[in-house]
Amino acid sequence: MSEKISSIIEELKSLTLLEAAELVKQIEDVFDVDASSVASTGMVMMSSSGNDQANDEVVEKTEFDVLLEEVPAPKKIAVLKVVRSLTALGLKEAKELVESAPKLIKESTSKEDAEEIKQKLEEAGAKVSIK
Repeated sequence: MSEKISSIIEELKSLTLLEAAELVKQIEDVFDVDASSVASTGMVMMSSSGNDQANDEVVEKTEFDVLLEEVPAPKKIAVLKVVRSLTALGLKEAKELVESAPKLIKESTSKEDAEEIKQKLEEAGAKVSIK
């Protein structure tokens, strides 16, 4: 490892959690990358090398994202009304959201809420997925 890289590593070790989070945000902005996919991969790798008890536990997902994937043109107005009722968006913002699908409608919501939102949007004619 070069001296330059070693010094960078040593500097990173001294960062606080808040400083590290800010660094990640700045790297994402400057280099136009998404660190979340890399971080989740790293977490999977770390957990697989953990002890056997950690590997036996199954972690159930408790937060879900609702993604509006597609809105057929004839159903746009009906979907727009549902989006407005589900969010605090005004008419213009809701219209932009519906027209720019695929877009996230709701983040980090419970499974029950996500299913309810999906059902309402699908009844209006939208294609929706829960992640």
